Amino acid sequence: MILHLHLVRHGQTTFNRYNRLQGWCNAPLTEAGLADADKAGRKLEHYDFAAAYCSDTSRAQITAARILDINEAAGHPRPELVSDMHFREQCYGYFEGQDMSLAWTAAGGPHGARNYNEIVEKFGLAATRDFLKEADPFHDAESDEEYWTRVEGAFALIASNPALKDGDDVLQISHGNTLLSLGHRFGGDDLDLSERPANGSVTDIDFDTSKPFSEAIAIVSYGK
Repeated sequence: MILHLHLVRHGQTTFNRYNRLQGWCNAPLTEAGLADADKAGRKLEHYDFAAAYCSDTSRAQITAARILDINEAAGHPRPELVSDMHFREQCYGYFEGQDMSLAWTAAGGPHGARNYNEIVEKFGLAATRDFLKEADPFHDAESDEEYWTRVEGAFALIASNPALKDGDDVLQISHGNTLLSLGHRFGGDDLDLSERPANGSVTDIDFDTSKPFSEAIAIVSYGK
């Protein structure tokens, strides 16, 4: 079964505006963030969504609700919104809420990398998570293995929905670093992975539920 997933990055929050790490912690949507959600809703208003998923954070739930409001007003049936922790952003542990540049310097500095992009360039994306967990004095930040195990669980939750059928469109509210990580893992050389997709942007993927997760995702469009 192939599902057409429409992944929307949640609207801008105050932490996004202030350039702070925001994983499992939460911050309210700004006025611009509410507009981000509405813009995504208008972009997706012609789809019949067979299901809708988001993380259990208010920034994702509010974004999802506004998109579904617009979709329903356009005459489409409204699916039940499933909020689950498997759809959360990466957990940054001790560094939650900290300035992004300072946090990534703390993670990369011991390895000779000054920022996030240098960590990726020198050591690969997995190292951004493993180095941050290493730098976390409580080691609460997710390692790369812990992160992907949880994310895979989110896709398994979608795949296990007995109401879904081949070709269905599914709404999924996602997060910046998760979208970037999916781009790195499943995207081609044509993707611009120098920064996270914008708040309110839409990434379309085809998800083949019959394949193992490592082979199941094809990115159709990224951060549009």
